[in-house]
Amino acid sequence: MSQTFEHISCQEVVELVTDYLEGAMPPAEVARFEHHLSLCEGCVFYVEQIRMTIEAVGRIGEEDVPPEIRDSLVDAFRDFQSRR
Repeated sequence: MSQTFEHISCQEVVELVTDYLEGAMPPAEVARFEHHLSLCEGCVFYVEQIRMTIEAVGRIGEEDVPPEIRDSLVDAFRDFQSRR
């Protein structure tokens, strides 16, 4: 029997990537997140870039990133997605 997933957006992937990589998501959310990744090559690339960044520079908490920087990164990702 196949499982039906509630749609998760690319924006939600951006918002949830830290929890995903830190293993802080409930199993149902992991399933939704990974289902989106199975359909979205851009988000796979994004998650891998974040994973590599964390490995390269260590852990940075969400509270360590100024809101304007976070918003700028999200905008850049959206722009990247829209050009695909």
